[in-house]
Amino acid sequence: MARRQPTFKPYNQQQLMLLPPSLDELIPKDHACRVVNEVINNINLEPLNAAYHSRGTSSYHPQMLLKVLVYGYVSNIYSSRKLEAACKESIYFMFLSSMSYPDHNTINRFRGIRLKDALRTIFEQVVLLLAQEGLLSIEEVYTDGTKIEANANKYTFVWRKAIATNKEKMKKQLAQIWEYAQSVAAAEDDLPDPPDFTIINKEKVKDTVDKLNEVLGKKEHIDKKMKARLGYITKHFPANISRYEQQEAILGDRNSYSKTDLDATFMRLKEDHMRNGQLKPAYNVQISTSNQFVVNYTIHSNPTDTNTLGSHLEQHEESFGTAPKSITADAGYGSEENYTLLEEKRISAYVKYGLFDKQQNKSFNRKHPFSADKLFYNPQGDHYICPMGQKMNYIGDKTNRTTTGFLQTVRMYQASNCIKCPLNGACHKSKGDRIIQVNMNLERQKQQADKLLKNEEGIRKRKKRCFDVEPVFGNIKYNHGFRRFMLRGRQKVEIEWGLIAIAQNIRKKAA
Repeated sequence: MARRQPTFKPYNQQQLMLLPPSLDELIPKDHACRVVNEVINNINLEPLNAAYHSRGTSSYHPQMLLKVLVYGYVSNIYSSRKLEAACKESIYFMFLSSMSYPDHNTINRFRGIRLKDALRTIFEQVVLLLAQEGLLSIEEVYTDGTKIEANANKYTFVWRKAIATNKEKMKKQLAQIWEYAQSVAAAEDDLPDPPDFTIINKEKVKDTVDKLNEVLGKKEHIDKKMKARLGYITKHFPANISRYEQQEAILGDRNSYSKTDLDATFMRLKEDHMRNGQLKPAYNVQISTSNQFVVNYTIHSNPTDTNTLGSHLEQHEESFGTAPKSITADAGYGSEENYTLLEEKRISAYVKYGLFDKQQNKSFNRKHPFSADKLFYNPQGDHYICPMGQKMNYIGDKTNRTTTGFLQTVRMYQASNCIKCPLNGACHKSKGDRIIQVNMNLERQKQQADKLLKNEEGIRKRKKRCFDVEPVFGNIKYNHGFRRFMLRGRQKVEIEWGLIAIAQNIRKKAA
């Protein structure tokens, strides 16, 4: 009996269509590319159009390129070459590009140059559009930061400490050879006392080298080692000091930078695949979120979150015309400078201070029963009471200046008889009478923060911060694989993170 043949559906690659299918028919109604299309169609792109010249040949439409680029970041395609390929291979990109095929140079030039002055405005319009839909709030935000590795060689570094060390070596060698020149110089050489090398610069090094060559060059019986050292100094020191001055100008107030990305600073990252604590060139990315939508972002070369809040809030005010009404952040932002700034701007600060979490732990409090914050303060007599009931009298003020230039004033109080005290050694470790330093303004701010953080609203915000701002970084880094910038320079890095922020908001809206 003959085997029954299976039945197949028609398959003919040469079959012609009377009416070709529309790309719109092939894309699901709730697909993310439709959300990208809708959002970009509803914002004003005049700032982006201004980046184009009116003369010359026609350009690809910026609206189309923006849709392609944003959807690329939504779908984890960050490379310009992969975006070029996607426009020819993916129906979603074909739908957004209307069957246009921009090459990778066009995409890269659009991202790095055309978007330079317009992307922030585009991001702000997207945020306001989502706010109008009730998806987010620009008044109550949650702020946090993370380090993202820069596109830079981690072995081409410049360290401020290394420059200082090399300068000290230069000073020492110049002083030694000057001392030798004085020992062999005749009275008619008129060699003055050694220059003051407290501050060393290009002009001082050049003048010193010229004078040494003038004096020692006339001598016949010069120590060969000294002559060789003078030759090395003459050849290298002027160029070296000039290079150090250029490097210090690039460093600014930083301690390091990468030669392949001058704006990147070496920071300690959590993503340490070598597990050796190696510092890598990176940027400190700060964001404010609302319902896991990115409301504001800033890029910093400073690795410390504490010093970034001021400029981050300035950007929020510049973007939306007003500061947020409340901000919730972790203990990394709890400094006197930040609390003062938030008071001046009348922002409700649900911001932890350094020991807030530890002070909620009873075992921590039991281990530190004699800390300064547990001593009784008498405001009428302006003195503290030590654990033995003795007065600790005010002995003066001390002013400190932070790295940002902020002035802090602390009041000092000293105990009068600690030597014979039975608690000596347990109460404090200093040899003499105990001295405590109290920042009255910061203590007042910490009490205010403590009150806000422990009320019903503060507890709600503290809980929400953990699943509002932190998951945004986790989603971007781990779910969408963005752990390293592709572009170099702070300006281009801001563009790239702006695209990441827009993509995050669109993914959230489409979810």
